[in-house]
Amino acid sequence: MELWRKNLYVLWATQFVAMVGMNLVVPFLPFYLRQLGVSDEAEVVRWSGLVFAGPFVSAFFFTPFWGNMGDKYGRKAMVVRALFGLALSQVLIGFSQNVMQVFLFRILQGAISGFIAAALALVSTSTPKNRVGYAMGMLQSASAGGVVLGPFFGGVLADLIGYREIFFVTAAFCTLGGFAVVYGVQEIRDTDAGEKKFSVIDNYKLMFSNKQLRLVALCLVVGQISVLMVEPIFALFVESFRKDSAYIATLAGSIFAITGFFSTISAPWWGKRNDRKGYKTGLFIGMSLTGFAYIGHNLVTSLLQLAVLRAILGIGRGGVLPALYSLANLHAPTERKGGIIAIASSMTILGNMLGPVLGGVVAAHTGIREMFLVNSALALAVAFVIWRYMEQVPATSFQAIDKEV
Repeated sequence: MELWRKNLYVLWATQFVAMVGMNLVVPFLPFYLRQLGVSDEAEVVRWSGLVFAGPFVSAFFFTPFWGNMGDKYGRKAMVVRALFGLALSQVLIGFSQNVMQVFLFRILQGAISGFIAAALALVSTSTPKNRVGYAMGMLQSASAGGVVLGPFFGGVLADLIGYREIFFVTAAFCTLGGFAVVYGVQEIRDTDAGEKKFSVIDNYKLMFSNKQLRLVALCLVVGQISVLMVEPIFALFVESFRKDSAYIATLAGSIFAITGFFSTISAPWWGKRNDRKGYKTGLFIGMSLTGFAYIGHNLVTSLLQLAVLRAILGIGRGGVLPALYSLANLHAPTERKGGIIAIASSMTILGNMLGPVLGGVVAAHTGIREMFLVNSALALAVAFVIWRYMEQVPATSFQAIDKEV
């Protein structure tokens, strides 16, 4: 088997296991905060947004630093460090006694992780340029697969064994992934990248001086704000359809997982399509589907209708992040791929950070259902920007990209 394929498959499996673990906690996070003493419903909504956003605050600042360290000292080491860091943070969250401790340990989680950016950089350096879209789509399918099984099993486990114990299960999953990378991945170092080392500031200058990379950054931030506004309090939206609370964590996890399932099966297809035909049209369709699906969320009257919309949402979202990360990779010089992808990841994190906080504020003042119209407007605005300003460049035309940047 080719080395790039072996690395991709091992990292896919590792990312899948780690993301299952990380997403075990998503569906019951508001309920865990209630257990820790937050009783007022408006406070539950606000704290859910803050706790969910906590890791993204610190990760926004630290991820570019870790990416730059990966370019200098090895990307495999950054993947291993991130996985063991995630495991440590989950143990600490599991021992938390109040909501403030959860918030602080979630911030620590963001500061010492950076796993996805490191894995993307590690795969990108060994993957042929005309297969980058496929590789990024595969890794996205691992994340989406974690979103499928994580919330479902997290909801079931929450109803069976309680909330706190699940954080220790997550730590075990991350530790297992760390050892898999240590023994199963072989890094390809850039022997022709030159001796010059670039700083984080240098990478930021490149990111925002290149028109297409600048556009990628904008789409990542606004797109993730749109998506993440609702995620921390989606369980409360599902709860609004039920008169009783029996097995509500299981139900919320199941509905939540539908989006991840369809993202999982659609992401590799989107990647192959983009490798053949370019990225612009695929990105436009993906963001448009996302925007129209959120309009539907505002109109649904039953859980069955909601399930259908979550499927459409998953198909749309499956085509967005892999394409944006592929463009960041293809526009970056070889010796700076880790740093540029890390900055792209930090732009995603910025959206992840702002989305939950904004969603909590909007939902507290207008209601959860009305918030979906804001989600939709943001997603459709990104779709317009992609259609109007992004160049239609197929992946196979990037053979000389290193010389052009």
